[in-house]
Amino acid sequence: MEYMNKQTLSHLIDSAMHRISADLVIFNCNIVDVYTGTIRKDSIAVKDGLIVGFGDDYQGEEMIDAEGAYAAPGLIDAHIHIESSYTSPEEFARMVVPRGTTTVIADPHEIVNVYGLEGFNYMVRAAKQTTLSIHYMLPSCVPATRLEDSGAVVDAFDLQWPMADYRVPGLGEFMNYPGIINKDEEALNKILLAQNMSKIIDGHAPFVRGAELNAYAAAGIKTDHECTTVKEMNDRLERGMYVQLRDGSACHDLKNLIPAITPYNYRRCLLCSDDRQPRTILEQGHIDNHLRMLTAAGIDPVMSVCMGSLNVAECYRLDNRGALAPGKRADIVLFNNLQEFRARMVFIKGKKVAEDGRYLPPVEKTPISSVRGSMNVKPFTIDNLKMHLLSDRVRAIGIIKDGIMTRSEVITVKRDEEGDFIFDPYEPVAKIAVLERHHSTGKIGLGFLKNYGIQKGAIALSVAHDSHNIICVGVSNEEMYAAIQALIDQEGGFVLVENGQVIASLPLPIAGLMSDLTGEEVSQRLKHLHDTAYERLGVSRETEPVMTLCFMSLIVIPELKISTRGLFDVSQFNFVSPEAF
Repeated sequence: MEYMNKQTLSHLIDSAMHRISADLVIFNCNIVDVYTGTIRKDSIAVKDGLIVGFGDDYQGEEMIDAEGAYAAPGLIDAHIHIESSYTSPEEFARMVVPRGTTTVIADPHEIVNVYGLEGFNYMVRAAKQTTLSIHYMLPSCVPATRLEDSGAVVDAFDLQWPMADYRVPGLGEFMNYPGIINKDEEALNKILLAQNMSKIIDGHAPFVRGAELNAYAAAGIKTDHECTTVKEMNDRLERGMYVQLRDGSACHDLKNLIPAITPYNYRRCLLCSDDRQPRTILEQGHIDNHLRMLTAAGIDPVMSVCMGSLNVAECYRLDNRGALAPGKRADIVLFNNLQEFRARMVFIKGKKVAEDGRYLPPVEKTPISSVRGSMNVKPFTIDNLKMHLLSDRVRAIGIIKDGIMTRSEVITVKRDEEGDFIFDPYEPVAKIAVLERHHSTGKIGLGFLKNYGIQKGAIALSVAHDSHNIICVGVSNEEMYAAIQALIDQEGGFVLVENGQVIASLPLPIAGLMSDLTGEEVSQRLKHLHDTAYERLGVSRETEPVMTLCFMSLIVIPELKISTRGLFDVSQFNFVSPEAF
């Protein structure tokens, strides 16, 4: 809750009582009332950034005719990683606010995995430069598990002081669910720290069910955004958890979960994007796109708005927002209608910050010197990328369309006389490598990726969830080596190589995760990267070439993934050899 002084309280009461004029009155609007589930014609009066009342008799210093538009509470994203927009927080805000988003619950575990709490502090400083209300959860899993090589390690002791900050809602997604279920000491320390400070704990539990889900919920986990089926959604709702209905650039679970939404359970449903690239935001929107999807599927529009506002505010104890009512923050969106959900105007704390898709305030950016220069890779040679396989039968990471989960597949490959992999253009298999980039340890994990579709060259990224080492896929050691070296030279980001030459790239100087360019520029560069990956390198058009590859190193998402230490079987939760004897 934001601090209120006596003067503000006095102004609030006097303005509500018509003793003094309001700062702003929005009249001739249809108010979307998420408390009563109704829509009514009325006027909204605002003083000192807060709503003071409804009624056509209010007068304000500024009078705005809504012309019949639908006034809804500002939209709230229940779970997002701003870093995955590949833009800075200031630029992210500039893109989403004109679409009606006024608050986000962000988990900055990407940058914290690279730079530790200094990364968190950078994100906080950057958030102050925006009108968007950004509430940062404290990352719970840095690294995601003890089996990874991240740039930093953040334990319960490190979290004590920042957790005490009233602006921190709680503990970010607890991806190390085996750590909770098996009572890992550090996992329990973090859970207890959050619980004893009455903070929210976000979840991350793909395929967790039965007694394990009971234990996870009993430990105090409040939410989960990893539901992919109606059964998983209902399992979590039955255990008192909130379900975050996700639609992002890589994961599109919302459409599969809509059939499970009912008038009885929708109050436990939250809208979230998790990861959303600039192109997706600029072309499709943000939470406003979730609303379009819901209403197009037959969900009542007021229920839909409630899932994207009040429900989120209540879950994260943001009692001063989420609805249009006296005493609430004047975070207001004027939509043209409740089917298209196009934002005509957006107000944050009573100030008009966007109109007709334009962000109105100037964008001033925070210096990035404290989070720059994150490529600390031990020198290596092409020989370090060679494999010495003892069998033609190997395990491969099998990509599954429209998601970040994978299959563990056993396939047959060709080998040279040293046992190294020989690429076959007639088989949908390529070599994949993950190189440690934080502490110059020289660790390199090697394996196979199936159904990515690459036919030529190589692609290298410094965005590789969640430890964000270098991940590279290619058709030969030479191409992969060229791509990795080019990536190091440009301080991280994305690189595409063909015949040893860079054919497309996007530098990400902020921790190797975010660009200092505008969202539009990043979107254009990403489009060029995607088109080049498809047209020049032959990547499958059913695959998002960048974000799909980013998630191949996330070893808490089933079934088979890869890290700097090698192939990891998530179901068994241990490392396995590339060979499948």
